This record gives sequence, C-alpha cells and structure tokens, in this order.
Amino acid sequence: MSRRLLLGLSGSLRRGSVSTAILKSLASAVSDRAELRIHPLGDLPLYNGDEDGEHAPESVAALKAAIADAEGVVVASPEYNYGISGVLKNAIDWASRPAYASVLKGKPVLIISSSPGLTGGVRAQAQARQTFAATLSRVIAHPEVVITEVYQKVVEGALVDETALAFTTAALDALLAEIALLAEAEPEAALA
Repeated sequence: MSRRLLLGLSGSLRRGSVSTAILKSLASAVSDRAELRIHPLGDLPLYNGDEDGEHAPESVAALKAAIADAEGVVVASPEYNYGISGVLKNAIDWASRPAYASVLKGKPVLIISSSPGLTGGVRAQAQARQTFAATLSRVIAHPEVVITEVYQKVVEGALVDETALAFTTAALDALLAEIALLAEAEPEAALA
C-alpha cells in the first residue's frame, strides 16, 4: 500500500500548541503509511461572504487547494468555552464554500479534541462533528479521540503518553481504512 497524503489542521495558533504537538507526534507515528502535512491557519482572515468565491483571499485558496489534494483531513482542536476554537471554525467556514459542493464534501475527516480537564474536549468534539457533518464530510464515527489532562500527556512539544498516542494512531488507521475503502469504490462507480 502506498503512503496516503493527509492534511492536518490545528485549532490553535499558540507557539506551544498542544493541538499542533499532537498532529506532529501523529505524523511521526504513521510516517511509514501516511504523510501528514500541517496547514497553517493563522493567515486566514475572518470569514466574509463578500470575499468568497472568485474574490477569496490567497490564503483561503491555498487552504482549499491543500484540502482538495489531501486524501483525508486530521483535525486537532482544544476546547474553548465548550466548543471548538474560533480559528478552526473560521477555517471550516471558508473551506465549506460553496455550500454542499466544497472541497470538504465527501472528504474523510478524523477529529481529535483535547483539554487539560477530565473531559478531553468532548463538547468541542461534538461541535466539530456537527459542523463537519454540515459540510458533507465523511467524519470517522469511531473511535472518538478525546485527550484528557493534555498538559500531562504532551511534554516539550510531543505526545508522550503511550496510551493516548496508541489510541490516536489507531483512530488514524481507521481514517486510512476509510480512505482505502473509498479508493476501492471509485473504480466500481466509474464502471456503473
């Protein structure tokens, strides 16, 4: 099996972001079977429908192109005020246009949430799932990856907790299995 191309989106802009650290750790853990490229979200302007479509900023076009090129998307987000970060929501809003026909339509998506508390960002996880469902993405239903007590599990820019890394890696393997299933179905659909 060839290596799959995945796009990582971190819902945090912080220099020491644990969401970005989780994506980087995951990229290393699966480098034999997937290339996980992390796309920067810090240069995206706030969503403005007047600038959508042919008038979209260059950073938006770059995000959409990166999503289109990837076989799947891996999202890692903190939980802020019981939901996903504004950074991530803004990126989804830009990428989801045109509605119901965007680069996210049919795209397999794995969602990872984290928080320093014992819930691991379950409310952010739920909101992200609902938001991606509205884009017609193929959200990986199981397992749901929530990383609790994240500051104890991410140390010096790496996810060092073996259980959390193994669980997250298994979820990424579920994403890769979904991608493989879709790839198998494409030739059959073309013949029908």
